[in-house]
Parts: sequence; C-alpha cells; structure tokens
Amino acid sequence: MRLLVCAFVAVAGLSGCAVVAVADAAVTVVATTVKVGATVVGTTVDVAAAGVNALTDSDDDEKAADAD
Repeated sequence: MRLLVCAFVAVAGLSGCAVVAVADAAVTVVATTVKVGATVVGTTVDVAAAGVNALTDSDDDEKAADAD
C-alpha cells in the first residue's frame, strides 16, 4: 500500500512539472511574439519618420535654392 501511495505521489508530481513546462513555453512564445511585434512597430515608425524627414528636408532645400 505504501508503495502505491509513493508511486501516486511521484506520478502526480511529474504531471505537475509537465504542466509548468508547457505553461513556461507558452509564456515564452507570447513574450517573444510581443517583442517581435514591438520591434516591427518601432521599425515602421522609424521608416515613416525618415520618409517625413526626407520630404520636409527636400522642400527646405528647394526653398533655399530658390531664395539664392
């Protein structure tokens, strides 16, 4: 009987470890997805800002050339 109880406790402990491992993997995937999404958004903002700067800088250059 004692052996059966020990085996049951051991099996219950192993399944708990598996649940923790699966939950940890899921959290890691979500965290990585959020990080990649933030990087993509940051890159998009940088590209858009560079485009705006390029457009506004070229207009300023043309106005300065016209003034000379």
